[in-house]
Amino acid sequence: MSSAPGMVRNATAIGLASLAIGLLAQFLFVDAALGINVPIATAALIGAGWMVRDRSTPRPRWPDAWLAPGALTLSIFVALRGDGTLVTLDILGAMALSGAALVSFGGLGVLERPVAGVVALAGRLAVSGVIAGKRPLAAMMGAVPLLRRRTGGGHVAPILRGLLIAAPLVILFVILFASADAVFARIAGDLLNWHLDLGSLPGRIAWTFVVAWLAAGLLMFVARGEDRGIDPRAVAAWEGRGRLGSAEAVTVLVVLDLLFAGFVALQAAYLFGGRDTLEAGGLTYADYARHGFFELLGAAFVVGGLVLAMETFVRSRTRAYLAATIGLVALTLAVLASAFLRLRLYQDAYGWTELRFYVLAAIIWLAFGALMAIIAVATHRTRWLLHGMLVVSVVFGMAFNIIGPVRFIADQNIERALHPELIAPGGKAALDLFYLASLGDDAVSAIADNVCTLPGGLGRDASAALKNHVVELANDHSGKAWQAWNLSRERARDVRLVTICLLSER
Repeated sequence: MSSAPGMVRNATAIGLASLAIGLLAQFLFVDAALGINVPIATAALIGAGWMVRDRSTPRPRWPDAWLAPGALTLSIFVALRGDGTLVTLDILGAMALSGAALVSFGGLGVLERPVAGVVALAGRLAVSGVIAGKRPLAAMMGAVPLLRRRTGGGHVAPILRGLLIAAPLVILFVILFASADAVFARIAGDLLNWHLDLGSLPGRIAWTFVVAWLAAGLLMFVARGEDRGIDPRAVAAWEGRGRLGSAEAVTVLVVLDLLFAGFVALQAAYLFGGRDTLEAGGLTYADYARHGFFELLGAAFVVGGLVLAMETFVRSRTRAYLAATIGLVALTLAVLASAFLRLRLYQDAYGWTELRFYVLAAIIWLAFGALMAIIAVATHRTRWLLHGMLVVSVVFGMAFNIIGPVRFIADQNIERALHPELIAPGGKAALDLFYLASLGDDAVSAIADNVCTLPGGLGRDASAALKNHVVELANDHSGKAWQAWNLSRERARDVRLVTICLLSER
């Protein structure tokens, strides 16, 4: 066990590291758009966690070794992609993986735990971030000689402490007076050569304090490196949970199997039967596929939750239970195939949107989950099913960043406008360039690359959309800071300016 002086020194180091992270955060993010500041901040937090970890605890287990690199990779994509939805997903993923990496630095295994244990660890980390920041920050303040009451120095130390306390108050009142009186502001500005901004300083101070407090709590969790375990009463309550009889479970599953089998048979007769089958019934493919994929997607999610619930509460896993469960998941795969086909038909008729892209991704993600569920149920390993889905989710996130969803959407819709023969019968060839431009810099770059090949009115709309975006970028001062550097934003700005010049000469 660490000695008291050692614990104080460690808390002081954590306080200093947290304060540095807080100052770095306000420097990186205040008045700056998201860009390269995100990977810098992520690297700083992960690096600080690695430095303050208890050296006596084992290094992260091999299943957790990828968490920190995964968090850094997702954060780097924020500085590369110009897609609002994708950037949001990258940030959320980087935050989740960073938290998991910090937990692993504390000597606690993450992915080797069941889902309930992972959720419990996440809760403990969050609570530590909120309430555990006081100790390291107080230790850091106490380590500064001028802030301790009983120090040497005669009459000098109290005066210095008084000046240190008065300094922020003087700055605050100077800003207030300068904002209230133009003459005072000019004199203060001449004397200090400062740009006095009442709106910026309080926000920066608050931002620094909040980030430092949260960082201190997270780093304290890492440094403690201890597993308090799970409350025995909670373990006993879980072990004594109610159970569902095998007969009841099989009955539920068989009834659902029959319902799903009937629906799949209907799909085989109509949707999977070809265009002639639908036309014989007085329907077009686009009309038939116009609705349904959201509902079918919801049905697949419900089946996933049902299977996990059954695996958790069923009393015994008989052969009939296993067969009925695997059968339901297999039929769900057929339902997902129906949703996939409906969405594809709708996209062929009306083009791509961001929502349709992510619905398609969700269908494919659920299909992977269904295949994994069949294997997990058959091999009695459903407790690891959600872990596998987490890994698949990270892989999907990486794939999204490689593909570039909004760039893909823009390219596909522009291709439809240039080649109307690609549009399915009964579909529409409308190209909403202003919608595409609103999706982000990746989509705007695609418009700029194709603007000279678009016919007539579409070319004029493309030019107008590009000019509007140039004006928005010119007025977006937060995007011009170096902390906000983003590859897609810079590349799109250069391409747009050149393209608009070419259009003006055409």
